[in-house]
Amino acid sequence: MPTLYHSPNSRSTLILLLIEEMGITDRIDVVNVTVARQDGSGGPDARNPHPEKKVPYLTNGDDHIRERGAIVAYLTDMFPDTALGRPVGHPQRGKFLGWLFYYQGVMEPVLVLDWANVEHAALHTTFRDLDAVFSCLANALQDQPYLLGGEYSAVDLLLSSPFQWLPDAMPQHPSIQAWIQRCANRPALATVMAREAAGSQLV
Repeated sequence: MPTLYHSPNSRSTLILLLIEEMGITDRIDVVNVTVARQDGSGGPDARNPHPEKKVPYLTNGDDHIRERGAIVAYLTDMFPDTALGRPVGHPQRGKFLGWLFYYQGVMEPVLVLDWANVEHAALHTTFRDLDAVFSCLANALQDQPYLLGGEYSAVDLLLSSPFQWLPDAMPQHPSIQAWIQRCANRPALATVMAREAAGSQLV
């Protein structure tokens, strides 16, 4: 059985939400571990097999997966009947992977650099800037409720996630704001956040 190494209220919370949305909570073991926090609390946990002691980290036998986008792709491929992914052969497989990689390689770095007030021309050239990221999202959502069309998918979960944690970063684009709200209104989010607040694990 796959095992997720998780620390409450961290980046790995998104993977808990994915598991909840997919309805596979009984098919994934979750191990809560400590991690070093930005406020100086916490620290590395010897039980965590991640080489840098970070989360999320997914193991499945000898296969170990790090980074949220990769874990999203792995789990949605492993459980294709849940319909949150786009398996090999699906006509939207390329778009699905493109959004996952866009988040990891472009969107998250841009959001973090903006939050940290780091400015350099090379960063904008390499990663784009906030206006470019928001324009990309707005264009995708112009005529459809979700990034891949009419149905919610794992890419909506991943790309809307920063705005659940940092609402002040929400752009002033009506289509993006409506999309973020649609993602936030899903019952799985309330379920997982209540569990995180209680500090409990999946059972």
